[in-house]
Amino acid sequence: MATMNISLPSPMKDWVEEQANSGLYSNASDYVRDLIRQDQKAKLARFQALVSEGVQSGPGDMTMEQIEQAALDKLKG
Repeated sequence: MATMNISLPSPMKDWVEEQANSGLYSNASDYVRDLIRQDQKAKLARFQALVSEGVQSGPGDMTMEQIEQAALDKLKG
C-alpha cells in the first residue's frame, strides 16, 4: 500500500483522531480511506443518475458534430 502524508489544521486533525478513536475505525488512515470510498461512490451514483436521466429523456435532436462542437465551445470558455 502506498503512503501519503497530508497536512491538516489542528481542528481537522483532532476530528480525524476522534473518529479513529470512536471504535468505528481502526486508525486515522482507515477513516480517511472510508471518506474516499464514500466520495467515489457518490460521484459514481451522480454519474449513473445523469446517464439514467439522459436515457429517460428520449432521443436528442443534435447531430454528433453539433454535440462535439458544443463540447469544444464549452471547453474554450
